[in-house]
Amino acid sequence: MTILRDLYLSRGPAAAFAGIGAYWGSFAALVPVLKPQVGLSDGQFGIVLLIGAVGAVMAMWLAPLAERLLGARTLGVLTAILAATTLLPGHANWAGPFTLAVLCVTMASGTLDVAMNARVSALEAQVRRSLMNLNHAVFSVSYAASAVMTGLAREAGFGPAAILTGVAVVIALLVLQAAAAPVRDSPTDADETGAMPLPWSVLLPGGVIILIAFMSEQATEGWSALHLERNLGAGAAQGALGPALLGITMAVGRLAGHVVANRLSERVVIRWAALTAGTGACIGALAPTLAVAYLGFSILGLGLSVMAPMALAWIGRMVPDRYRSLAISRVSVVGYAGFFVGPPLMGFLSEGFGLATSFLVIGGLLFGVVAFVLPVLVRRAALRTA
Repeated sequence: MTILRDLYLSRGPAAAFAGIGAYWGSFAALVPVLKPQVGLSDGQFGIVLLIGAVGAVMAMWLAPLAERLLGARTLGVLTAILAATTLLPGHANWAGPFTLAVLCVTMASGTLDVAMNARVSALEAQVRRSLMNLNHAVFSVSYAASAVMTGLAREAGFGPAAILTGVAVVIALLVLQAAAAPVRDSPTDADETGAMPLPWSVLLPGGVIILIAFMSEQATEGWSALHLERNLGAGAAQGALGPALLGITMAVGRLAGHVVANRLSERVVIRWAALTAGTGACIGALAPTLAVAYLGFSILGLGLSVMAPMALAWIGRMVPDRYRSLAISRVSVVGYAGFFVGPPLMGFLSEGFGLATSFLVIGGLLFGVVAFVLPVLVRRAALRTA
């Protein structure tokens, strides 16, 4: 099968994607027990996560330096660092060490995030096939599986320290695969002397597409259950289906996007993905029943699934190998701002106008990608290649 062949081709970066998914899926499922373990209120826990996000952005900005220093060993070394830092949050028992632990693991995750996307982009240039969606699908599947297994482990009586130790062991095993299948830069591009890195006039619209995709994903993960329960009378289990459907459909969408991306251009895929996601957000916002809302959030997940991977692949394809990590680092920093902008935007809109309006605004932003942001990127890319 083509997917299995492509997964084998990108097995090194895929191991890194699986490692990050394993940690974050487990961490998300452990939040209800981690917070009381370290004695933090909801607000204090949010501040800790914000500090971690700032650390991740700083690490993303500096990730190209790590790539230059480590070369082909980048993925193996950074995945090993992620495995080591995964141990830390579960063993913290008060706020200070926990904050430091979260900062360490988010910085490790942020650096690896840039490196693995850059390596997939380099591999795409070498094999001339789209691989970004497939690797992001690996992350989604790993995230979901880790969250489920963590929930089962909690039910069996295991605490955060034991669970995250187990996750660290899994990631350590993935290090072997990441190190055994390094992705090297193309010698042809590496020897170029006249090529220049992409200007911000190209990086910024690419980053904005990723930002809106991440912001929409974050909004749905954090607020869809509340929307279903508050506005449509869903119970706790029914409300949880909102973010669950998002995760499932994003995994399915990325696998489907892997097939489509090898037949259509990034521009076409992003346009239809944004239109699909925007339609789903509006359906979810205006749904009169739970069934229609579930349909809306499923459509939203399918559209969102491919937007960020395709934008990263597009940017990576426009730049020589020696600048690829730098370019992906910069658009990742812009895109990661979605995790800062999303929660306060949703909270402000919900407080003033209701959650339905919040999701309508998300839909409007996604339609704005098609109407405004994508045309700018297309024009800049055309000038770049002219």
